[in-house]
Amino acid sequence: MIPVEVVGVRVEMPSNQPIVLLKEVEGVRFLPIWVGAVEATAIAFAQQGVEPPRPLTHDLMKDILDLVGGTLESVELTELKDGVFYANLNLKNATGHPLVLSARPSDAIALALRTNSPIGATQRLLEEAGIEIPAEDSSQANEEVERFREFLDNISPEDFEG
Repeated sequence: MIPVEVVGVRVEMPSNQPIVLLKEVEGVRFLPIWVGAVEATAIAFAQQGVEPPRPLTHDLMKDILDLVGGTLESVELTELKDGVFYANLNLKNATGHPLVLSARPSDAIALALRTNSPIGATQRLLEEAGIEIPAEDSSQANEEVERFREFLDNISPEDFEG
């Protein structure tokens, strides 16, 4: 599993489709994943530390894990099949027994952000769907990310299909 971090949530134009953008922690590849509006909001709230007056779905999932003594050890973005991304929640129950649960990447990311759990992607997924943006230094990296954001404004989900 290659560690990735959430760069942020953007809206792809002209379709107004939200995208969560992830980046390799020790690399130059970015991974754009199209998500639903509700999940995009949940991810953005978690990134910004927004706490709603009542728990949202992902807050509730975290509360249930806490209540039953389980932990989210990590999230693994596993594959892209027929234009659909897949992920696993790597959990431990109260007795420390490992469990793997399939999840939508958007839900997995939203939960990982709330539990401060690491997010990773398989090498195969990054090779298949990752977009490489080399960065020699931090100022150039910021320029590259901005160019990538402009690139995102001109692509559609179909561009990433098989």
